[in-house]
Amino acid sequence: MSFKKNVFLLFDEEKGNKKGDVFVEYFISTLILLNIVCIFLESYKSIKAEYKDLFYTFEAFSIAIFSIEYLIRIWIADLNFPKLSPTKARLKYIFSFLGLIDLASILPFYLPYFFKIDLRVVRILRLLRLLRLLKLNRHSKSLKVIGKVLKNTKSDILVTIFMVFILLILASTLMYSIENDAQPEAFENIGQALWWAIATLTTVGYGDIYPITGLGKFLSGIIALLGIGIVALPTGIISSAYIEEVQKQKKTCTCPNCGTKIID
Repeated sequence: MSFKKNVFLLFDEEKGNKKGDVFVEYFISTLILLNIVCIFLESYKSIKAEYKDLFYTFEAFSIAIFSIEYLIRIWIADLNFPKLSPTKARLKYIFSFLGLIDLASILPFYLPYFFKIDLRVVRILRLLRLLRLLKLNRHSKSLKVIGKVLKNTKSDILVTIFMVFILLILASTLMYSIENDAQPEAFENIGQALWWAIATLTTVGYGDIYPITGLGKFLSGIIALLGIGIVALPTGIISSAYIEEVQKQKKTCTCPNCGTKIID
C-alpha cells in the first residue's frame, strides 16, 4: 500500500480501518476544544496578561497542526473523490463547506504577515477561530447524525419556519393597528410591534413593550398560546427524526472481515 493511501486512511471518514486513525481523530478534536477554551480564557484580561506568551505558543502550535491537516486534505482529495481528476478533486475539497471552514479557521493567523491590516480588524477576524468548533463535525459520529437529521427534515422545518413568519407578520400588524393610538411611542411602527411579537410568540416576554388595551391583551394571550405549540413544532420534528435515524444506525452493522455494511 502506498504512503499516500496510508495517509488517506488516517483522515478518511471510516474510523477503525487504519491503525492510528482513532488517535488522529481524538487528537484533532481535543485540540479544537482546547482552542475554544483558550478563546474564553483570553477574554479575561487578568488571565490573558499573565499567560499571554503561553496563549500565543499554543495558538501557533494549533495553527501549525491545522495548516498541516488542511494541506494533507488537499493532497489526498483525489483519493477521497476518485471519480474526479486530481485538480477537480482538490478544488472540490477547497470549496466544500468543511474545506472553507478549515481555511477560515487558520487564515486570520496568517493575514497580518502578508497584508497591512488595522489591528482592530484582526481582532474581529480572530473570532473566526470559533469556526474550529465546526470542524468537530468531521470527527464526531453524533454530530454527523444530527447533520443528517437536519438535512432529512429540512423541508418540514422550512414549512414551520414559514408558518411562524406569517404569524409574526400578522400579529405585529394587528397589534400595531390596535395599540398605536394608545401607545404611539411603544408601538410607533410595525417594526417595534414585530419585536413584541417575537418576544411573545417565543414566550420570552421581556416586558419592555406590552399592550394596555383590552383587545391588545386578548390578542397577546392568543399569540402566546399559539407560540407554545408552533415554536415547539421544529423540536418535535427533529426529535422524531433523530430517534428514527438512531434506530437505523443500530440496525446497521459492519462485517469485521470485509468491512461491508450489513443491514439487520
